[in-house]
Amino acid sequence: MAMKPTLQAKQATTLALSPQLQQALRLLQLSQPELEAALREAAESNPLLELDEAPAARADAGDDTADPEVSDEPEAPAPAEDSAAPDGDDREATAQRSDLQEWAAAEAGLQEHLLGQLRLVLRRPHEWLAAYVLVDALDEDGYLREPLAAIAATLPAASADTLRPVLHLLQACDPIGCGASDLAGCLRLQLAAFDPATPGWTLAVRLVEAHLDAVARHTPERLAALLGETSATLSPALALIRRLDPRPGARFAVNRTEYIQPDAIAQRLGGRWVVRMAHSPRLALNPHYTALIGHCRDEDDSYLRDQLQEARWLLRALEQRSETLRRVAQAIVAAQAGFLEHGPVAMRPLTLRELAEPLGLHESTVSRATRRKYLRTPRGTFEFKHFFGAGLGTGEGTSATAVQAHLRRLIAAETAGQPLSDQALADRLQAEGIAVARRTVTKYRERLGLPSAAERGQR
Repeated sequence: MAMKPTLQAKQATTLALSPQLQQALRLLQLSQPELEAALREAAESNPLLELDEAPAARADAGDDTADPEVSDEPEAPAPAEDSAAPDGDDREATAQRSDLQEWAAAEAGLQEHLLGQLRLVLRRPHEWLAAYVLVDALDEDGYLREPLAAIAATLPAASADTLRPVLHLLQACDPIGCGASDLAGCLRLQLAAFDPATPGWTLAVRLVEAHLDAVARHTPERLAALLGETSATLSPALALIRRLDPRPGARFAVNRTEYIQPDAIAQRLGGRWVVRMAHSPRLALNPHYTALIGHCRDEDDSYLRDQLQEARWLLRALEQRSETLRRVAQAIVAAQAGFLEHGPVAMRPLTLRELAEPLGLHESTVSRATRRKYLRTPRGTFEFKHFFGAGLGTGEGTSATAVQAHLRRLIAAETAGQPLSDQALADRLQAEGIAVARRTVTKYRERLGLPSAAERGQR
């Protein structure tokens, strides 16, 4: 019996990264020097654009006395990652993947190395998009510090479960260990690549999973006693761990000099802190070529119209970038006014989520907006990320930066020959209303590069 051809409607959701969204994402994550280079390149390649390098400082609301608090103005469309356009055309999907590959290949170092490997095994556009976002979220050591659910929230129709298979592929790439969220996870991934028959492998896995802190703190003899092992069994396990790389991505760091240019400036005017955007070259439409549209040959007119559309996309993306950076900088200054007034001892805990929610932005958008962006203050020029840090859960909240500043102050004020132990330092901080454990004092003291009480007493 012959089958009758039928026409069926089928609904499906696919991911599409439009050229406009690609452009917005790329611009938002560029540093100031990179942005200037990109604008010059755009002006050279598009006759409808011209570059105006004359300084044009811009203050909040056009006035240096603007309120530093977060404004209630309507939200400009964020250059975020939350939009998608359904498209079932295979040719469009192939073109989209090609565009993404070209864009990713422009990145140097670890990202390019990993994406080059993933490109060989990923075929679907939504998988490739997930891979790019995951790789882009890695820090310079190769760690994925951001929760998988938060990354998934930046993609349409994605979840932690849908990203996890792509993350597993990423973690299998060279260098092994990239994509882990912490040191233990990084070392576990590397141990998993060894043959379990390797001498010391089983104990090494046990050490990494449950006793990594003890490995760092104790001598091999003391560690063996704590674990109920002999030196003969412990030695090959420790030797194997020493072969692992705690920073697998660091070897791919691109050694290039990048001059810091502030993106925003914080000033105290009229008794309050205000923010204005720093000087930057600006793009504008070229009036001469714009006037030619509609008055030249068809092929030339079509070319100019295409260039005009691209120019307008770029100008719109630049406006969105500037507005996002302005609002983020303004919110940082409002949140960390204590630091600007009194220095590191007054730094308060601040998270990406805490800043993002009142701004109506996603955490990932704020993360992109704070990466390699700098705020100039009377206390120096700092990366936006400098102002973020976890709290200790003490009263109104004390940041790790503030605790370290207090520790430095207490140690600097010690009586010669009478250094304070870490427990004594913790007690002093407790008396000042900062509840912090002795082990935390030890961790922060070591992070500051300050010697122990015994070492300070020998000076």
